Parts: sequence; structure tokens; C-alpha cells
Amino acid sequence: MNRSPRPLQRAAKPQDAARPQRQARPAAPARGAAPAPAAAAPTGERLSKRVMQLKACSRREAEQYIEGGWVQVNGVVVEDPPFRVNDQQVSIDPHATLMGFAEVSLIVNKPPGWVDGCNADEKPDKNARALLNPKQHAAHDASGVRLLKRHFQQLQAGVPLETGASGLLVFSQDWRTQRKLHEDMALLEHELMADVQGEVSEEALQRIARALKDERAGLPPTKFSVSSATPQRSTLRLAIKGAHPGLTAHLCELAGLELLALRRIRVGRVALGDLAPGQWRYLAGHERF
Repeated sequence: MNRSPRPLQRAAKPQDAARPQRQARPAAPARGAAPAPAAAAPTGERLSKRVMQLKACSRREAEQYIEGGWVQVNGVVVEDPPFRVNDQQVSIDPHATLMGFAEVSLIVNKPPGWVDGCNADEKPDKNARALLNPKQHAAHDASGVRLLKRHFQQLQAGVPLETGASGLLVFSQDWRTQRKLHEDMALLEHELMADVQGEVSEEALQRIARALKDERAGLPPTKFSVSSATPQRSTLRLAIKGAHPGLTAHLCELAGLELLALRRIRVGRVALGDLAPGQWRYLAGHERF
């Protein structure tokens, strides 16, 4: 008995096997559904408005009292005029004044390896500007200036320093200080301490002297001497007119000296003093460059 042939099944096409499964569409939201709740509006009134009421002053004056650190909310100084208050206790320092709302200048001891902050966008993780915060303020600052948030705004860096060097930097809001550092830079004396390997021979000192006297080199006026010396390490003291990054390293190379460390300890008449690396202090009222 002959059996009828079994019908052939169609083989699956490759494109059929690779075709992705159609996913179900998400259900449409039901008509009449409530919209998502909007963000809650800020409650209370602006701190500046409360101060206006307490001092019977203008809005701008109220903002200046707040920005000047004269206003407390529940015993805590608040320097933000838009800060919202409800039933908190707002008090104004009885000695509050709008006089002396002056710009400040900051003296910084830059650690080696940090850029000098003249370019605010350069190496943000190791830019000297990152040190300008309340945490890095020197505890022994004797200037008498009250620390305020606005003191870290609109600061201009006026004195360049090599990345590998450490020492004195200046950041200032004061246009008079900025102008002094800019216009008189070539006249201001910069005192630096250079640590070199081994002892400094008389011949090495003569090489430096000859280089400085060579008019063809065009080097700035510089005074130098040996501050300390041991068989392992010596320190040169240099007083250079103007900021000249790389000059000390150049002089050491000419003298056959290996430069180990460099730090700036004075600009004009302003000295670094005992300010610790990474810390800053205010330029005191009696200090002048």
C-alpha cells in the first residue's frame, strides 16, 4: 500500500528568526487623571525684607547689613539676603554699620605643585584659588578682619609664581592693590629662598654674578647671597626686581647647581611670615607693598 507523501514544512527565513518581538505599547493614561503636583512654593519672607522692617532701611541697605555678617537667624550668622524666614528669631548686631564695606586682599602660601591662580581654569584640582575658603584661613590671622563669604568673590591674582615653587601669592578685590601690583611690578622686590644640592662654591657665585652683569642677557637687577650651607644642602637668598618665573632655575643651571626647592617669602614690603603652606590670611590695614 502506497503512503501519500507528507507535506513539506516551510523553513524559517533568517530574517524571521532575527525579527524582534513586538512589545506592547504602554497603556495610555486614563482621561481625567490628575497632573503631577507642582513644586511647593518657598514659604516665609526674604531675610532682607525682615531686616528692612527691623532697621527701617532700604532694601539695598538691608542686603548690605546681611552681606556684612551683621544679621543672625536663631543665633547663626546668615549672609544670604534671599534666605527665607518664618517665625525664627532675627537679630541685628548693635554695632552693625555700613561704613568700611571695603574690598580685601588675601595673602596665600602656595604649596609646591599648585598653579598660581592667574588662570582660574587651569588645573582646578590644584589651583591656588581652591585654597581660598574658610577652612584654609589661618587661625593666627592678626588682621582683625571679619571673615565673610563675599571676600571670596571677584578676586584677581596679581603676582605669578612657578608651579614647582611655593610661597607668597596675592589675591585682591581692591583696585588700588591690583593697580599697584600691575603698574609697579618691575619695581617691586621679590625675595626668594632657593635650596640647592651640596655646598655653593665661590666659583658658582662668580658665574651667577657674571651672568647678571652681562648686558646681552638682559636679566633684571638681582642681589644674591648664601643664607646657609651644609655639605648636603645649601640655601641661596635672592632679591629680584619684578616677577620672573624661571629666572632662579636659569641662574642655578649656569652655576652648575641643582635646584631642589624654591619659595617666595616677600613681595615688596609684605612678607609671608609664619603662614603655613596651603593657608591664607588677610592683608592687614598697616601693610603696604
